[in-house]
Amino acid sequence: MVAPQPFFRARGTPFSVLHRIRALCSVGHTVDLVTYPFGEDVAIGGLNIVRAGRPPFVRDVKIGPSIAKLILDVPVFFKTQKLLRDRHYDLLHSHEEAAFFCVGLSRKFGLPHVYDMHSSLPQQLDTFGSFNLAPIRSFFKFLEDRVLSTCDGVITICPDLADTALPICGDTPHAMVENTADDREAFAESHVDVRAVLGLKGKNIILYTGTFESYQGLDVLMSAMTTLIARSPNAHLIMVGGRPEQVASYQQIAKDAGISGHVTFTGTISPSHIPSYQDAADIIVSPRSSGTNSPLKLYGYMRSGRPLVATDMYTHTQVLDNEVALLVPPTQEGLAAGMQRLIEDPIFAAKLGAAAARRANEEFSDQAYIDKVTKFYEDVIEHCSSTFISSTV
Repeated sequence: MVAPQPFFRARGTPFSVLHRIRALCSVGHTVDLVTYPFGEDVAIGGLNIVRAGRPPFVRDVKIGPSIAKLILDVPVFFKTQKLLRDRHYDLLHSHEEAAFFCVGLSRKFGLPHVYDMHSSLPQQLDTFGSFNLAPIRSFFKFLEDRVLSTCDGVITICPDLADTALPICGDTPHAMVENTADDREAFAESHVDVRAVLGLKGKNIILYTGTFESYQGLDVLMSAMTTLIARSPNAHLIMVGGRPEQVASYQQIAKDAGISGHVTFTGTISPSHIPSYQDAADIIVSPRSSGTNSPLKLYGYMRSGRPLVATDMYTHTQVLDNEVALLVPPTQEGLAAGMQRLIEDPIFAAKLGAAAARRANEEFSDQAYIDKVTKFYEDVIEHCSSTFISSTV
């Protein structure tokens, strides 16, 4: 498996990579994971993490397209090629842009190739604004189409990506494997009395967890908090995540808005503590303002049984509806009104949270996730075997 990511780090794609591996290893497979030189080791029986070398002057890598990522992908390619030459594998599984070079490597070494499509890379250029020029987008679209038309299996994570992949991959086995795996199965929960530790007993706690990238809509959330606090002075926002420089920036925004006493920033925390923060929350908020991929964290939010306010955008509505979340316009007033309603109507809030937990238990169980991943692998192997037999007849 090849993942051009810092593994493990508590953000979207690394979580997805982790759970793919956990599913495969749980049914007896072994996985050699080629990944970046950054991240924390994770102990999973059957997993061997192989870190590519760190190029000079590259000390870390941010989320989204970057020059650093392109540079880091070079040693990942050579490490992958060396492993394929030195060891025997049954299948090559690539994530994101690693698929561009795994197409050739799979042919060279005669292996089935699975493409794990976490996003459409041309869309990423537009979302992040990096290298967002028409010739570059066209080139990435060409590479993406080439992967989809030549690989032996495709995994997508949401309907929007499935709609992108299916017209191109044709009869190739495809599975839409939403990121529904339960993080609690990968990280032993470490309980923290969040309200006591942060001095927030008696407060109406609103929780945000995730990255602090621009597409998350945090600027709108901060503006919405100024409106909400004027109406509900007991409201308090906990912001979990963000790089230090991003946290400092939003702390200044809160200070300038006069709400710094109503916002607590924790920075990045261990995934093992996330359930404690969810348990402490009265409301969870997902203010995402752009993009089409469904946030992985939605499934954990639903499991928590806490009422969820989310912007009424396709990134959310692929997973959520009005039975399990309060969907609001992606505006200052929309978010503020949604959070205020849940504070003022605890019966409605409890009903939403219970419905979300019920749906998560019925439709998005951890075992269902494992079964879907392993069934997809069986389909790929069967498809490749039948293709080989047909080509030799």
